[in-house]
Amino acid sequence: MRAPFDKEHFRKHSLPTPFYPRLAELSQGSSWHCWKGYLSADYFENVEFEYFAIRNTCSVMDLSPMRKYRVQGRDAKAFFNRMLTRDMSRLKEGRVGYSVWCNDQGKVIDDGTIFRFGENDYRLCTYERQYEWLMISSAGFDVSITDETEKVAALSVQGPTSFAVLGKMGLSGIETLKPFGIMHFPFHGGELMVSRTGFTADLGYELWVEASNALTLWDELFEAGKHHGVRAIGTHALDIARIEAGFIQAGDDFMPANHTIRKNHDRSPFELGLGWLVDLDKPNFTGRKALIREKDKGSRFRFVKLDIDGNKPAHASYIFHDRKKCAGVVTSAVWSPTCKQNIAFATLEVPRDHPLDDLWAEVYYQRELRWNRVWLKCSLQEKPFWDPPRRRATPPGLF
Repeated sequence: MRAPFDKEHFRKHSLPTPFYPRLAELSQGSSWHCWKGYLSADYFENVEFEYFAIRNTCSVMDLSPMRKYRVQGRDAKAFFNRMLTRDMSRLKEGRVGYSVWCNDQGKVIDDGTIFRFGENDYRLCTYERQYEWLMISSAGFDVSITDETEKVAALSVQGPTSFAVLGKMGLSGIETLKPFGIMHFPFHGGELMVSRTGFTADLGYELWVEASNALTLWDELFEAGKHHGVRAIGTHALDIARIEAGFIQAGDDFMPANHTIRKNHDRSPFELGLGWLVDLDKPNFTGRKALIREKDKGSRFRFVKLDIDGNKPAHASYIFHDRKKCAGVVTSAVWSPTCKQNIAFATLEVPRDHPLDDLWAEVYYQRELRWNRVWLKCSLQEKPFWDPPRRRATPPGLF
């Protein structure tokens, strides 16, 4: 059944998600932003409390604004293999994969997760709107592409007690779900899909349900989690967690190639540290020739994770060699409460064989209306800043 047509929709800058009635009740700061046409909360009460729910108890975030595209048809697998850089023939049914896709110049348009439900049945979830690009890429393939964003409500349930909360909801067998796996449960005349995925590098799940059952899911989840520290969170808290996890974000750490105007403002997978997602041995895919040339010649930019001295976050700071020559710029930065580190992502313009052994961040910060400048020593980090064993434990611990 179609929802009643809203004659005043053109007056609304952002649409409410199916969970909005519960979110509005919790919002104490009334701090919202527009996420691709939908209202999304920056925070509800306190960013620090919400962040520690991710790391210590159970956080719940509304993922409904994420774009969700159902791809079905005889050529669904071939279509994804032609568009994505990763070999999607290896993705088994009931599993979730992560990949990126590029333009013909080998520059990243977006990244996303691909859910494989059946032989010819997939769902692609993206941060940016991608319907037009999907339709262009599907030329010649026997596939149907449907935007399911309005029909499917989603919650991210992350943190050490998330498994216990889902168990309290009566989701039998959830203890057997492995990372990047999918399970389906009957739910009030519909279906609840649970995937062991997330954007926090912690134990966590994502819950997917028909929009008509969204509030029922919310109420049952919070009832089950009332003794496990369940708390709604906004995007500010999630941003801290995803930087600790080493996850990049479109619009923050790279500009989608179909949005850039100036030359060299886009990036390839190799320049974003995502070379492991590029399978140059599989048949032709969009951007393959350009990526082969780049791999042979070497990339112009390097994406790095930095541990920075001190406790002044290096937001939008420049990175220098020996405090003399500008090498690049910080794209994301935060003081990590859990790691007790000043951490950042940066994109550097350096030759492939150039050593990165004397890097400094030029950081400006304000105290009592006065701007101060400090030079802070940087060191490269190869691994994520936060990667606890409970993230992969199967069955998870009952915290």
